[in-house]
Amino acid sequence: MIPTGLPLGHLEAMTDERGLFEHALGDQPRRALGYCVDDVARGLAVTAPEDGRSDAAAALADCYLRFLESAVTEDGLVHNRMGHGGEWTDEAGLGDWWGRALWGLGIAARRSSRASIRERATAVFERAARARSPWLRALCFAALGAVEMAGPEGTDAAALELLRDAADAIAPCRSGASDWRWPESRLRYANAAIPEALIAAGRALDDDRLVERGTELLGVLISIESGPDGRLSVTPVGGRGPGDARPAFDQQPIEAGALAQACLRAFQTTCDDRWLMPLYAAWGWFQGENDLGIPLFDPVSGAGYDGLTPEGRNDNRGAESTLAALATLQCVLSVTRTRGRSR
Repeated sequence: MIPTGLPLGHLEAMTDERGLFEHALGDQPRRALGYCVDDVARGLAVTAPEDGRSDAAAALADCYLRFLESAVTEDGLVHNRMGHGGEWTDEAGLGDWWGRALWGLGIAARRSSRASIRERATAVFERAARARSPWLRALCFAALGAVEMAGPEGTDAAALELLRDAADAIAPCRSGASDWRWPESRLRYANAAIPEALIAAGRALDDDRLVERGTELLGVLISIESGPDGRLSVTPVGGRGPGDARPAFDQQPIEAGALAQACLRAFQTTCDDRWLMPLYAAWGWFQGENDLGIPLFDPVSGAGYDGLTPEGRNDNRGAESTLAALATLQCVLSVTRTRGRSR
């Protein structure tokens, strides 16, 4: 059963006037542990495209954008962690949160229905885009934001420069192992962001080689993550390498969410229906089509559970897991709406 829209009740419960709480105990936010840009940026990426359909999404997007405006420094570095009292508890830097901030800002700048949000997000994106991270996943996330900012016309110079730099860093990666076709020695986390960034960059830069490399890697990842019945068995928190036993736990919702987003990107880029089966398999993983047959999404509140353990699901419903589930549902709804319009 696919909901007709995004249920945002749990996301609202995890958010206060300042931002999105990172952790939950059961379905209650753990306020004392504060907020992080990683999750707020994910939240903006999910809610900004929905702000013309939902008052709740609009209010959440406003809150998350304010948080990111505060997080990005004048030289493009980004704070990640804020305490419950509103103080930044870390030094601004260029970790994965920098890339996620650019991703969320790029989506808000192009997909929000409100001009004010688009203008504000563009200004913060351009500030963060002055910097460059040395880290692979941070660059992948940033590239996905740069693709949004560049737009179909490819007219945003700062976004295109960032996108070219990211593509140059991502494309040559190789693991060095002849029998392991993934570009790292082990799968880590949010793995599908790597092929998605290559596909998106290839389309934006009109480089078929990047698209081909990205779709090839996405196919490799799907083959590693899928059982013979097509059901997903995603990378656990400790990663996955050649010869690791299957299934492995704790399986993380971020893996299924990232895979769904990459498959949607591949489908939209190539118009090849073969990418829809793993996209729906990712949604199925949240619905209970996983190694334990346990649902990891509450369709009423929109909460996502924090993982699949050997003993069952982790009953906590934190921000990352909830947003991974909602992003996956968003991908499914995008296909449904597109196909409905084409009939």
